[in-house]
Amino acid sequence: MNKVNYNLEFHKVEKQVLELETRPKLFLHACCAPCASACIPRVCKNWQTTVFFYNPNITDKSEYDKRYEELYRLVDIYNEKYNCEIAVLDGGYAPEVFYELSRGLEDVPERGPRCHKCYRERLEATYKMAKEREYDYFATTLTLSPLKDEQVLNEIGYSIADEGNEKDRAVLWLPSDFKKEGGYQQSIELSHEYGLYRQNYCGCEYSKR
Repeated sequence: MNKVNYNLEFHKVEKQVLELETRPKLFLHACCAPCASACIPRVCKNWQTTVFFYNPNITDKSEYDKRYEELYRLVDIYNEKYNCEIAVLDGGYAPEVFYELSRGLEDVPERGPRCHKCYRERLEATYKMAKEREYDYFATTLTLSPLKDEQVLNEIGYSIADEGNEKDRAVLWLPSDFKKEGGYQQSIELSHEYGLYRQNYCGCEYSKR
């Protein structure tokens, strides 16, 4: 099965957006500040962007708070740097959601079914919030990580977007592979530049283990 070049798909959508008279609204799921650091500059010029921090997989409360605070600090830096008005929305600390969806999958390897269910939970919540707030697109910074499967993430995103758009205003999935074009390396450099806390595990106790 051939892999889709989702970086190319991103640029196709970007080209369409550039032809619009007004910038569309993007609801961008963010897993952490380091990943967001390389993604936000790619979208904030062409989309009115809100960053959504919803990560029930982060099961330790102090870790959750630290990552959220770093994301908020990064967005403040970027608002000044790029003269934009990016908002940050906290989806709330909800480890019980993750424990429920991962039940029976505690010992499966990383990047397997447990992670895929976790991706879907976070993207479904992002889509629902984008729908309620009448955004045009939703996306995720998760595709920046070389440890995440961009094929699976984009397939999930497209499936969610298609499910709810039959009768009301469409909220479209913005495809991406943000690790491409040196994205992941940029995130490392930007993390150093801004002194961002850079965690060494995804978030759940199983990945930490």
